[in-house]
Amino acid sequence: MSVEFQKSETRENLMRAFAGESQARNRYTFAAEEARRQKLPVLADLFTFTANQEKEHAEIYYNHLQSLSGTTVHIDGGYPIDLYPNMTQILRAAQHNEYEEHDSVYKTFGDKAMEEGFPSVASSFYGIAKIEKVHGDRFGNFATLMEENRLFSSEGQEVWMCLNCGHIHTGPTVPVSCPICHKEQGYFIRLSYIPLSLNQRQ
Repeated sequence: MSVEFQKSETRENLMRAFAGESQARNRYTFAAEEARRQKLPVLADLFTFTANQEKEHAEIYYNHLQSLSGTTVHIDGGYPIDLYPNMTQILRAAQHNEYEEHDSVYKTFGDKAMEEGFPSVASSFYGIAKIEKVHGDRFGNFATLMEENRLFSSEGQEVWMCLNCGHIHTGPTVPVSCPICHKEQGYFIRLSYIPLSLNQRQ
């Protein structure tokens, strides 16, 4: 079935996705600020890194609407409120939201786009859905580390990096403060997790 874009459900789904990604970006920016207040720069970087990717997703969806420039798309939708004092709760809420986008929302939107004759839009929905699964897994991993009090410790030898100065530390736990720049342990991250923080610090 081929549908005119300006009369399609896909047009509304794109705007819903744009709104959702835009709000996710803001929620993660707020979460990053809370992590900094709690002296957990490593979690601040995690949320900032993900927020920047959500911005890119929003732009992809928005660009699919270019042919409707100058018009208004009216949508309804529900969006989560994740204002928790506990960083583990914030991480778990983020994990849930990312999985919801992956498991149901974007797959459904992609199926509708295919049905209505918009395969390039469907491809964006399906592709971004897979990325949201990665986001959810990552948030879940960090939530588990928080719950098990292992964010800065390991059962065996681990290689860690200070996000502030780049100092490398090897051991089962990180020092109370970096021996080079003297920043608190909240700046340390497992070296295996370092891609999520590259180029994020200012």
